[in-house]
Amino acid sequence: MKIVLDTNVLVSGLLNAYSASGEILQLVASGSLDLCYNTRILSEYRDVLLRLKFSFDKVHVESLLDQIEFCGHIVAARPLKKRLPDPDDEPFLEVALEERAQCLVTGNLRHFPTELFNSMNILSPSDFLEYYRENREMGAGQM
Repeated sequence: MKIVLDTNVLVSGLLNAYSASGEILQLVASGSLDLCYNTRILSEYRDVLLRLKFSFDKVHVESLLDQIEFCGHIVAARPLKKRLPDPDDEPFLEVALEERAQCLVTGNLRHFPTELFNSMNILSPSDFLEYYRENREMGAGQM
């Protein structure tokens, strides 16, 4: 299943491995989910993860980003026709739409107004896990 992870989900998963976000990161790391990204997303991941307030080790951050680059799916996405309230969120929706990802997972649903996208599933981490389990159980595990 192809997904796009908003930076807040990545941070949350790293801060709490036992949260819904942490479980999603484990699914990505195991290869059960195909993480889609572009260079703007990767750059935001790096900038946010290296903020002093998180105290993540720089070597670990770079290793994680290397793994995302190696195992993930890079996408050359077209700009959105309509702007989002926060332009920093645009790369996530652009990649999700371009790659026809099944879901964009975010902790900030209000940043992605439904009138700006058609059939894109934009889900919270806990809603995504429910969606993932339901689709896997229905025989869609080969997504």
